[in-house]
Amino acid sequence: MTESPTPTAAGPAAKVQPLKKGSLVRVNRLAYGGSLEAQASDPLPPDYILEGPGEIVALKGDYAQLRWRLPVPDVWLRLDQLEAFEA
Repeated sequence: MTESPTPTAAGPAAKVQPLKKGSLVRVNRLAYGGSLEAQASDPLPPDYILEGPGEIVALKGDYAQLRWRLPVPDVWLRLDQLEAFEA
C-alpha cells in the first residue's frame, strides 16, 4: 500500500513562475540594495521600481530589460533582483 504525498502548507500557490518576456515585475529591495547596479546608480532607488509594475521587454542571459509605465528610460537588471508583480 502506497501513501499519497501530503500537501504542503504552501500548496500549489507556492509555485514560482519563471520570469519571461512580457512578465510584470518589481525590484526586490533586498536583492537590489547591495548590488553592483545599485552602487552604480543613485543612493536611493526611485519608488516606481520598488512598487512596480515594470514589464520585461527583453531577456539576455541573466539580465532583463525593463520598461516602466512612466516617461523614464528602460533599464537592465539581473533576474535575481526581480520579483513577480502582484496587484
